[in-house]
Amino acid sequence: MDWYYYIALAAILSQLVFLIQMCRNYRYALAKYKKKRSSYWPRTALFVPCKDLDSAFQKNITSFFNQDYENYLLWFVVADKSDPAYDELCKLKNRLSQSSKAQDVQVFVAGPVRNSTSGQQPPKGKISRKTRGNRRPATTPEISNGAGQGQSCSQKNHNLLYCYERIGDDVEVLAFADSDICVRSDWLSHIVWPLRKSKNGAASGYRWFIPKKNNLASLALSAVNAKIAQLLGSTRFNQAWGGSMAIRVDVFRQVGLDKIWPKALSDDLSLSLAVKKAGKKVVFVPACLVASYESTNWRRLFEFGRRQFLITRVSAPRTWWFGLCSSLYSVLGLWAGAALAVYAAMIGEKNLPLFAAVPILFFASQLGRAIMRQKMVSKLLKYDLPQMKAAMAADILAFWIWSLLLLSFIISSAFGRTIRWRGIRYKLLGPTETIVVGD
Repeated sequence: MDWYYYIALAAILSQLVFLIQMCRNYRYALAKYKKKRSSYWPRTALFVPCKDLDSAFQKNITSFFNQDYENYLLWFVVADKSDPAYDELCKLKNRLSQSSKAQDVQVFVAGPVRNSTSGQQPPKGKISRKTRGNRRPATTPEISNGAGQGQSCSQKNHNLLYCYERIGDDVEVLAFADSDICVRSDWLSHIVWPLRKSKNGAASGYRWFIPKKNNLASLALSAVNAKIAQLLGSTRFNQAWGGSMAIRVDVFRQVGLDKIWPKALSDDLSLSLAVKKAGKKVVFVPACLVASYESTNWRRLFEFGRRQFLITRVSAPRTWWFGLCSSLYSVLGLWAGAALAVYAAMIGEKNLPLFAAVPILFFASQLGRAIMRQKMVSKLLKYDLPQMKAAMAADILAFWIWSLLLLSFIISSAFGRTIRWRGIRYKLLGPTETIVVGD
């Protein structure tokens, strides 16, 4: 099996290169997350789309009111007043607005995404006196596919565009956050900081799932997500994540997101693609790695995993192929390498040490990366450390299982184009072609 010599050598070298890159990401995160960002405060509109009451909803929403930032608007948006999040947001607004540094707090109702053939416009939101004179005219972010069937965007994009159409001319930066995350008080200062440089098109954090209860499915969710979070660093391969990201208004318009989002399902993948096409960078901000307190079961976990990768397959196929190939390579390097090493021992292969070196190196590298990412998050989210101990142990001790689970998510996303997201079914025709199928 002389051919294996070259395959083994390539596998060992590539695994070492990948491990070195993960070490760089680790050092980058630890070097950046403690820095103070208090000298760049452009006027920023923070949009938080909400649907239903997420886990730790009050704690999450309160963290947006508590930003140590002197120049921001805080706008929440729901699809309908019947959403349970609406009443809760109104209560929190009344209770927390006076003590917040936010210069304007609003709770908007954007209305549901409708077929463009209906001719209906979304309801108008209330505009504060601070922004009323400068607001842009509202538009309906739906289009027609010419076949009588409604083609449009996701409800989330619809809600974000509803807010965007109401910003004043004095707003320089748009920041976005999901309602299922909890942010630190300097989150907004950090997320806008990279945007002071024109070469940086967008800034992004990422989520870290912290199990509310330590059942196996919740631990698996945290571990699989952690493997993806570790890929972010000082690299041109970064992708923005919509739950914690920001972009300058002029760049938003320059790259055409006001025209892309009305037809897209994904807010973040479409933003990443547009920013990179314009020759700009997506910057990962370690201080904006955010806690998401969740518990799940196996059915919801597989639904979530398939949905995330199916959206990626349609919206960013190159990223999906990279994920499939790297995940398959990781699994085969360990398990197929171990099987070949056992076979080589059985037949008395003279190059047995080389055969054995491949699975040993893959095992050691993957274990090292698991320890590294958990050590990183223990510093970035140190206040949540007591809640994370079981998830940290599960990731380190069973990393080889989570690699198989991640691969199963990616493979399952290779089939079909229909997903359910926040109670709405969508059919993905292309990166900027989405049909709302129904509830």
